[in-house]
Amino acid sequence: MTTEVLTTTGAPLLQVRDLQVTFTTPRGRVRAVDSLAFTVEAGRTLGIVGESGSGKSVTSLAVMGLHRDAEVGGSIALAGQELTALSEKELSRLRGRKMAMIFQDPLSSLHPYYTVGEQIAEHYRVHFRSGRAAARRRAVDMLGEVGIPEPARRAGEYPHQFSGGMRQRAMIAMALACEPELLIADEPTTALDVTVQAQILELIARLQQERGLGVVMITHDLGVVARVAHEVLVMYGGRAAEQAPVDALFADPAHPYTRGLLDSLPRLDDSDDEPLRAIPGSPPSLREPAPGCAFAPRCAQAAAGTAQDRARCADVRPALEPYRSPDRLVACHFAGVPADAAGRTPANVPVPGPATVRPQGTDPDQEVSR
Repeated sequence: MTTEVLTTTGAPLLQVRDLQVTFTTPRGRVRAVDSLAFTVEAGRTLGIVGESGSGKSVTSLAVMGLHRDAEVGGSIALAGQELTALSEKELSRLRGRKMAMIFQDPLSSLHPYYTVGEQIAEHYRVHFRSGRAAARRRAVDMLGEVGIPEPARRAGEYPHQFSGGMRQRAMIAMALACEPELLIADEPTTALDVTVQAQILELIARLQQERGLGVVMITHDLGVVARVAHEVLVMYGGRAAEQAPVDALFADPAHPYTRGLLDSLPRLDDSDDEPLRAIPGSPPSLREPAPGCAFAPRCAQAAAGTAQDRARCADVRPALEPYRSPDRLVACHFAGVPADAAGRTPANVPVPGPATVRPQGTDPDQEVSR
């Protein structure tokens, strides 16, 4: 099967083509990611969104080369270098130096027995073979750059002495200590309150602008996508359902799954007693994937169609094809169907504007656990 790639101007920093990630389990083979393709440019952010189990994190780990018990197929190229052909030793040289990842749970990612400064310094020493004093200075400088007050003192503290927001800042400092070109953030604001979430997102956006980073933002939160992403990849059942520039996706969602995600968001024009609109059904089994559209069993539009429509959705996998413009791709037999078709929600969903965040830098220690 030929997979089209959403491309933008300029040479991509990261180019993924026909990515397939398969796990062998006692109950059979599981295709967690199937024929996925996307690009990321320097200075741009790709938001990857979808429900739990859609393949978002599996994709990010495949890019980083962190799967140990999986078959990874297809092509992953970073700045023109093919990563799937590299040995583990060669990949380890690139991780941290050319590409870095922020995980969603910084407390489990940081070692409890070493100070935060020691961990950042050791990460720096591995790649640059620097002395301990120089690595220590780098750790302190990075903690200061990500907004941690009194960085020299805080570098000598342990992860449990940091609040959740400060631990996430420390993880960002570690990820960027070696000046990587690509940053993957896997649910970086999970379990943080909304104020700290905004601060972390603002921090990532500022560092991206200053350093020209290419960023992949993995999230299930469409509000995060609307705030930070330039392009969006919507995943469902390990496949790409829709790819589009962020404004176009929010203004005119083409895939029924994308519309369902947007409809599940609370809206300012809803009445107080109106319940949130959930997507009925459950995510598909990746062990026994359907031959057709993975979303068909949950799709109201398919259910409202003719028997021929339902058979096509159940039996024929829709190709990822251009929709309305070359920079938009949709995998849906109903893409372009008039908005009054049964089961389809209006296309003019309001685009959530960027959250208004007070400029940071005045009191970033408000989230510090003393």
